[in-house]
Amino acid sequence: MKAPSHSAKSNNNDDTDAFAGKLLEWFDVNGRHDLPWQHPRSPYRVWLSEIMLQQTQVKTAAPYFERFVAALPNLPALAAAPMDTVLGLWSGLGYYARARNLHAAAKLCVEHHGGDLPRDLDALTALPGIGRSTAAAIASQAWGDRHAILDGNVKRVLSRYHGVAGYPGLPAIERQLWALAESHLPHTRMVDYTQAQMDLGATLCTRADPACILCPLQHECIARIEGRVAELPTPKPGKVAPQRHAQVLWLLDADDRVLLQRRPPVGIWASLWTLPQADDEAQAAQWFAAHTAHADFDAGETLPPIAHAFSHYKLELQPRRWRRVALRDAVGDNDDLRWYSRAELAALGIPAPIRKLIEAAL
Repeated sequence: MKAPSHSAKSNNNDDTDAFAGKLLEWFDVNGRHDLPWQHPRSPYRVWLSEIMLQQTQVKTAAPYFERFVAALPNLPALAAAPMDTVLGLWSGLGYYARARNLHAAAKLCVEHHGGDLPRDLDALTALPGIGRSTAAAIASQAWGDRHAILDGNVKRVLSRYHGVAGYPGLPAIERQLWALAESHLPHTRMVDYTQAQMDLGATLCTRADPACILCPLQHECIARIEGRVAELPTPKPGKVAPQRHAQVLWLLDADDRVLLQRRPPVGIWASLWTLPQADDEAQAAQWFAAHTAHADFDAGETLPPIAHAFSHYKLELQPRRWRRVALRDAVGDNDDLRWYSRAELAALGIPAPIRKLIEAAL
């Protein structure tokens, strides 16, 4: 399917909402027009970019996007790729459920939609990893369809512009923001308007230190007028993230290969390759004794701990390293436990803190 061409950038229709009109005028001069997924723009590239940007800033996502589409340039190629290839391309970007959902959705598109993304909003939302706002962002940017989006940037802009108090994650507040988002939709230039909303939130109407003096909406923004910019949108009620600890076993064989274990298909770091991990030192010693041949657990080199934060808890990893280790004959290489050379690591899906630990020794 061909992407829509941009409509004229001037002479907005008289019925264009004032919010949308000012935003589009600002976007023409200050918006981001050279993002890698915009040239060329296709449903597949738009979809991939939207999934990457769900939890990641543009400057971080851009090189990953370019590497991903170079290896898997279209939806059928993604659907046909092994999961290890997909996770390898995603490695370091975090929130790996996005990659697994992307792969699953591509397979469903091949099976049910002829190898293309469906244009219907309900069909898009039915695919793994695509919620209401992401589906709307795909449809508006890939085909120019008239749909409102409500990602984090848009929630922040609308909360401030309309003075909406209350945590945007609450259903009642979110319904109010959806209604406001739909009320501002222009009748033309949906590709540009969708990008303009995201750009404004990402570059001017930021969480901290927003550049209100440069904002095209400053004269109508209730938060600015009433001095409430810092308090809107209302933050989520705070919780102290629990702290967890784990032992990491870093085994090297006589050829300096590293032993990696595949994580289970569900849970944290699902299906990624990582160093074997245990809940505590006793379990680590037990795993070591069960898997290695003629090696001394206490001879392992204790390394500085690694701190890593997930969305709902903090994890401290205590690495310990052994060199010139051999596995028991009954263990050997298998689908979930393998020796890998240093040269092979780059193509694997490895959690960022584990990759950083290993690469620091290269």
